[in-house]
Amino acid sequence: MAQSIVRAFSANSLQITIIRNLLLFALAVLFVAVLRATYGLDLSPGFF
Repeated sequence: MAQSIVRAFSANSLQITIIRNLLLFALAVLFVAVLRATYGLDLSPGFF
C-alpha cells in the first residue's frame, strides 16, 4: 500500500515530499490506533 502511495506522488517537489511523508505518517498512526483498539479482543474465526 505504501508503495502505491509513493508511486502516486513520485514528483521531487518539496511540497509533494512533505505531503507524502505526512500521509504515510497518518497511515502509520491509523494502523497503530487500530491495533490498540483491537488489543485484547477475541478476533478468532469462531468469534464471528
